[in-house]
Amino acid sequence: MKWIYATSDPLWETLVGCFLIFIVIIVLTRIIGLRSFAKFTAYDFAFTVAIGSIISSTLTSSTSITHGAVAIAGLLALTFIFSFLQRKSSTLNKTISNAPLLLMDGSNILEENLRYARIERSQLIAKLREANVLQFEQVKAVVLESTGDISVLHTGSDDDIALESRLLESVRKTP
Repeated sequence: MKWIYATSDPLWETLVGCFLIFIVIIVLTRIIGLRSFAKFTAYDFAFTVAIGSIISSTLTSSTSITHGAVAIAGLLALTFIFSFLQRKSSTLNKTISNAPLLLMDGSNILEENLRYARIERSQLIAKLREANVLQFEQVKAVVLESTGDISVLHTGSDDDIALESRLLESVRKTP
């Protein structure tokens, strides 16, 4: 029964720690901004994983709340600095950001781009269904975004609206 609950478990400390870490994250996010938890780049993903790891170790190990809060603040500060530098330096932006990749150009599936992105045709078609595409002719473009999300740009079944080129400005046509 000790593996389910032991009287020596610091349950109250864990609950208080949850509350305190929650408050720290809210305060720091309000100071740094919501951008800190956006998922635009690979470092955003790494940051989110690191924050989760810090929270976990703070609440379940001997790491103090103060130590965890300082580590979270440090990561948030790094995110703030990187997002600032990313806006100022196109070289840094290209280094840490994935450029979006075109997966479908109109109703044409770009097989080479799918292979490069390691996306199966069936996964692409599932995304089309998710976007309520009824016919391939409705598809204007499908883009693998820098976040890893797939965007489906399409018209309704009766619409014939042209795709505005600005929507695909930074999208790579080839890998």
